[in-house]
Amino acid sequence: MTDFVLVPGAWLGAWAWDEVVPVLREAACGAHALTLAGLAERAGEEVGPGAHVHDIVDAIERRDLRDVVLVGHSYAGIPVGQAAGRIGDRLAHVVYVDAVVPAEGASFASVWWQGRPAFEQALAGAGGRWMPQAAPDYAGQDLTDARIERIVSGSTPHPGASLTDPAGLLRPVGELPSTYVSCLLDAPEPGPDVAALLTAGTWRHVTMDTGHWPMFSRPAELAAVLLDAAGRPGS
Repeated sequence: MTDFVLVPGAWLGAWAWDEVVPVLREAACGAHALTLAGLAERAGEEVGPGAHVHDIVDAIERRDLRDVVLVGHSYAGIPVGQAAGRIGDRLAHVVYVDAVVPAEGASFASVWWQGRPAFEQALAGAGGRWMPQAAPDYAGQDLTDARIERIVSGSTPHPGASLTDPAGLLRPVGELPSTYVSCLLDAPEPGPDVAALLTAGTWRHVTMDTGHWPMFSRPAELAAVLLDAAGRPGS
């Protein structure tokens, strides 16, 4: 049985996948949504180097999951890409959902659009955490007011240690069977690092005509994309 392991992006917990999980299970797949350390119901936990990679690997090994499709949204692409190289033959596929792809020695802060110093200054000003966005920041992302309220009310500050933690890759991400999902309302073209991986011919590219949070805006459509990436019926 295919087992999907769903990892949410910054500020979010396992609850972010609530509308995707039932669709995957209806297709006779396992669906395991994770909450990473320091977030949501785990907000009080300490987050050290590699904590989020460990969370993912530990969940897969502890549950003895096989034929794993690892799914990372946004920030979670970084720990997911690292974990994918650590689970050996348990891995079937990686899906990056409008995500940051890890590079050796780089962190989320390294690729922040305003530069790492500006990002680290923002973390320092908020006690070492990245504060969630407010409702107006979700405008133009194909989200109803009710869905925006759900995201905003459920979000928790993100532990800064995970955002400045440099990635360590046991296997280059380009070697792993992967699909990259671009959400066109967020950015019409993938960044240069992802574009290079796509042109190498080892990755598949899928686009969705929605914003950066498709698990909220288009959950059934996203589930179909995931099933298709795994080669499962029901897509």
